[in-house]
Amino acid sequence: MKTRNLLSAVMLTALSFNVLAEDAALIPAHDAIKVLKPGEVSFRDDIQPILHDYCVMCHSPGGKGYAKSGLDLTSYEGLMKGTKFGPVVIPGNSETSTFTKLLTGTNRGLKMPMGLNASGTLDRQYILIMRKWVQQGAKNN
Repeated sequence: MKTRNLLSAVMLTALSFNVLAEDAALIPAHDAIKVLKPGEVSFRDDIQPILHDYCVMCHSPGGKGYAKSGLDLTSYEGLMKGTKFGPVVIPGNSETSTFTKLLTGTNRGLKMPMGLNASGTLDRQYILIMRKWVQQGAKNN
């Protein structure tokens, strides 16, 4: 009987830790909270760090993405200039901006950043932040 009670206690403890872990997974990441709150998304504080961490390695002079498209993501000016095929950001319109379409894979099947993870895309929270920034007018703020 003592063994059964001990095993039951161990199982309940393990299950409670699992529930706590699942609850933690439901809490939005720090950056995602910015998307959920009203207010302006900042290019300098919110967008540029994402571009730096996930995009600039290819989309800067000398990178493969730059060589193919001419898109330089090292600066606001480079992003707004676009590619050799034309602009990628349409301020105020995240639905038709090539920039956000490439992040979601809705631009002729291309999804950026290339080969980033198993799903081949940025975390959803980053995509939402960038879409919100474009929708707000893609300001250099």
